[in-house]
Amino acid sequence: MSWIYRIIALAALIAGLVTFHQSRSHRPTRTSAATAQGILILGNGSEPETMDPQLATGSPEHHLFDALFEGLVATTVEDPDANGPGVATHWETPDFITWTFHLRLEAKWSDGTPLTARDFLFSFQRILSPDLAAPYAPMLYPMLNAEEYNKGTVKDFTQVGAKALGDHTLQIILKGPAPYLPSMLKHYSWHPVPQHVIERFGKMTDKDTPWTRVGNLVGNGPFQLKEWRYTHSITVERNPHYWDAATVKLNAIQFIPIVSDATEERAFRDGQIHVTNTVPLSKLDHYRTKEPQVFHADPMLGTYFYRINVTRPPFNDPRVRKALVLAVDQQALIQNVLRGGQKPALGFTPSGAGEGYVSPGQIKYDPAEARRLLAEAGFPNGQGFPKFDILINTMESHRTVGEAIQEMWKKNLNIPAGVLNQDWGVYLENQRKLDYQICRAGWVGDYLDPYTFLSIWQKGDGNNNTGWSHPRYDELMQASLREGDRQKRLALLAEAETLLLEELPMIPLYYYVRNHLSRPEVRGLKSSLLEHRCYKAVSLDASLVR
Repeated sequence: MSWIYRIIALAALIAGLVTFHQSRSHRPTRTSAATAQGILILGNGSEPETMDPQLATGSPEHHLFDALFEGLVATTVEDPDANGPGVATHWETPDFITWTFHLRLEAKWSDGTPLTARDFLFSFQRILSPDLAAPYAPMLYPMLNAEEYNKGTVKDFTQVGAKALGDHTLQIILKGPAPYLPSMLKHYSWHPVPQHVIERFGKMTDKDTPWTRVGNLVGNGPFQLKEWRYTHSITVERNPHYWDAATVKLNAIQFIPIVSDATEERAFRDGQIHVTNTVPLSKLDHYRTKEPQVFHADPMLGTYFYRINVTRPPFNDPRVRKALVLAVDQQALIQNVLRGGQKPALGFTPSGAGEGYVSPGQIKYDPAEARRLLAEAGFPNGQGFPKFDILINTMESHRTVGEAIQEMWKKNLNIPAGVLNQDWGVYLENQRKLDYQICRAGWVGDYLDPYTFLSIWQKGDGNNNTGWSHPRYDELMQASLREGDRQKRLALLAEAETLLLEELPMIPLYYYVRNHLSRPEVRGLKSSLLEHRCYKAVSLDASLVR
């Protein structure tokens, strides 16, 4: 072939490639089609373990419940962390102990059934019933006699501090003053569940009945459950019976369970989802510098940590636990591995958890002291220390962090640790059964008060899952519920956290920042310290689709 024909052939090939690239870049994507239909597509991490808001504990479930249910107090369109009207139009309290909530007359369940104060009484009784064994039952412990009813020492629910003063008036009486109660009531553990549906499929305390399935589940939020394609997607659609339905802009939301952050990022890049749940650690720098218009780094009131099973030797020895903590270089982990703006967790409670509260902040990096303590515990230079695993739920970032910690313990203590990943449901169940040695975990505050971080370490709390307890710790936490003087109350909580950081049933690693990707056409999905989502504030602007 002569050189002129070679040039013509090459030009034709280049033209064909350009045309192909242009056709690919302008082809309709899943998100562009969904935007035109008013459907938001979200990456949601793992498949939810349950759709029962009184049995759930995880973030994937929290994201769904923000769409399907609503409490007395709700997030606001302007600020997801602010306290706005929900089922209650307004409330008053003379002393922060007795609270009266006035329910809106138009409140309904998604099947059109009226929602009344008695629905809240049923819901409070159900979550506090010992037979249900709800992990979040302690969230209601500030209420008078709630703990006693949950533990079976009070048998009569009418002795619990919740009363219906009429169909649309609810009174809540607490053990002591709690100005933070409205923020607490936005958590799904306080939300109403439908008695008329639950009892259609069994007793109040029956678990895993068909009431949570598509076609049966009834909520009271801005959306209602439409479809659940297991491991593929959960779709919710507008709830026409929602009291503020006129404000809702989206027609539907699809929650996509993608456990791999790399897979999720590819789905975002290919136009398959509007918003990711996270960003792969390897892609943070790229999006932060090259595509800042889609990159978001939102502050969160949360702590990433490792639980320690203190019922298993040698982790039942506080010296071993402290050695593990002192051998972790949090700063190196953040700077060299995470690179996402996180802060070292010097205590368990992050700053901003409550006005005026400062965590004791005792955590430090001291490998020499770690080696001394380990030798004192009978393992000089790590000799004889049994092989153990760091249990993680399936996600690349958790494995990366686990391998970094594994290397620090090998370098500083000469002890053998592996990394074991399990799917979300299995991982949660093994935490609850204490079938692990070390286990990764995260805790995002449920309301704006340090009690939300410190309460989980009380004996019997459904979110403790370490086997650790301490009578003095429980005494301090209970005293904080009755103390009316704010400064004295914060001092009690600080003393409790000091004790927690001496005993160390967990290893604080860092305070969260939520890094995620969001397409420009998504409007109104605002950041939240508590990870609340006000979906009725979200819209999709088709003019911004690229």
